[in-house]
Amino acid sequence: MNQKMLSFEEALSRLLAGAVPVAETETLNTLDAAGRVLAAVQQSGIDVPPHDNSAMDGYVLRASDVTAAGCSLPISQRIAAGSVGAALMPGTAARIFTGAPIPANADAVVMQEQCVAEGDRVTVNHIPKLGENIRRRGEDVAAGSVILPTGSLLVPQALGLAASVGIARLEVFRKIRVAIFSTGDELMMPGEPLRPGAIYNSNRFVLRGLLQGMGCELIDLGIVADDLAQTRETLRRAAHGADLILTSGGVSVGEEDHVKAAVQAEGQLDLWRIAIKPGKPLAFGSVAGTPFIGLPGNPVASFVTFLMLVRPFLKKRQGAMVNVPRSLALTAGFDWTRPDKRREFIRARIGSDGRAEIYPQQNSGVLSSTVWADGLIDLAPEQKVAAGDTVRYIPFTELLY
Repeated sequence: MNQKMLSFEEALSRLLAGAVPVAETETLNTLDAAGRVLAAVQQSGIDVPPHDNSAMDGYVLRASDVTAAGCSLPISQRIAAGSVGAALMPGTAARIFTGAPIPANADAVVMQEQCVAEGDRVTVNHIPKLGENIRRRGEDVAAGSVILPTGSLLVPQALGLAASVGIARLEVFRKIRVAIFSTGDELMMPGEPLRPGAIYNSNRFVLRGLLQGMGCELIDLGIVADDLAQTRETLRRAAHGADLILTSGGVSVGEEDHVKAAVQAEGQLDLWRIAIKPGKPLAFGSVAGTPFIGLPGNPVASFVTFLMLVRPFLKKRQGAMVNVPRSLALTAGFDWTRPDKRREFIRARIGSDGRAEIYPQQNSGVLSSTVWADGLIDLAPEQKVAAGDTVRYIPFTELLY
């Protein structure tokens, strides 16, 4: 086995090379498509807005009819949203409401706060410019334009955009099915009395939440005992119905670490040493043609490797666009004087002064640091930091959805 440590980029490239996007799709009501990945490009068949309309409540008129503030005009009609007014008579104004179509002959809207209505006349206390407070036809979306490309994540605003052009149904890729299980005789579930030598299984909860946040369909196979035969049987069950098998722990060389041997017996396995901290060990392989990823057992290492490596793998499998997470350049409010030879992802948050601050204990078993933090600082190998330096900060909002 090659013991050379892979760079983060090398590991990610290898993972993505093995991530084949799903081909199966389904068509959903647009109302029910939140969080799914779009399988077909969407174009608009209409202009949005479909007509010139008023940007606010006020009075629509011809700008040339208001030559000075305080000009008085007769009110010739009232135009509500959803109705179409008659052509505007020269020298008059029409009461108009937000979203209502601009009548023919009119070319400006004066907001009601700048007008005083008395009976059937209005005093206009503002000299309008041509086109003032008018939303033009097609200003938002032009007919024939692409509104959503294939691979778009259907966030709420994307659904609203589809609805705004009248799209009632959307073709999406089917959900990715991910089988997860934990191994270890020491693992117990919350609610059970903690026996001596045991620990509660936190990774199961973290990984379930991360996968659900990505819209995956879960096949949770629970906790598997430290037994080779049982581990092999669980892998076979997982491979039968899943698009990815995901585990944490159990892939090192310990006598009770059976996942490595089980995957090798049922399929193939490549155990990588990645030059990142936390998260050096990561296993990638397959069981009966189903991809397998084995994450480190330490909870922070499992969390970070999921965000930085498993998440882009899953996004590609989902048919989604895989983008480099956006980062912020922040001023460090800390010193980092003992850097590692590996690339480091440090739990951090933005302080009240706008500077980056780090959790005092960066051990890979300190799960509380991931709750305290709101992002990760990405440090190059051997990178020292002094307070006042600029650091690369990746917010969790770029990594959790």
